[in-house]
Amino acid sequence: MPLRPKPATQPPLPHDCPLEDVLILLAGAWTVQILWFLRAGPRRFGDLRRDLTRVSTKVLTNRLRVMQQHGLLERQVLPSNPPQVEYSLTPMSRELEAVLNSMEQVGRRLKRHSLQEPAA
Repeated sequence: MPLRPKPATQPPLPHDCPLEDVLILLAGAWTVQILWFLRAGPRRFGDLRRDLTRVSTKVLTNRLRVMQQHGLLERQVLPSNPPQVEYSLTPMSRELEAVLNSMEQVGRRLKRHSLQEPAA
C-alpha cells in the first residue's frame, strides 16, 4: 500500500516571495565574500581583487555592479590620479551582517562535525 503524502504544515510560499529574491542575490558568485570583506569598512577595487584571489577582474566588476544596482553597495569615485573607486556597505547590506555571522558559526560547527565522523 503506497504511503500518503503528509499535508504541508506551512502555507505555500507567496508567488513573489522576498526570501527567494535575497537567496538568489546571495547565491551570486562572490557576493557573500564581498560582503564579508566590506564589513570591516570601505575597500578599493584593487583591495577587493587581492582579497578575492581567485576572482577575475571582469567577474568582480560585474558582481560589484549587480550588488550596487540592488542597493547592497555604495560606489564612490575618489579624487586621485589615476581615479580610484571605493566600495562600502549600505545600511540594507549591514542588516545582513547578523546572517553572515550566523552562517559562519554554523559553518564552523559543520566543519567540526565532519571532522569527527569517519568517512563512509
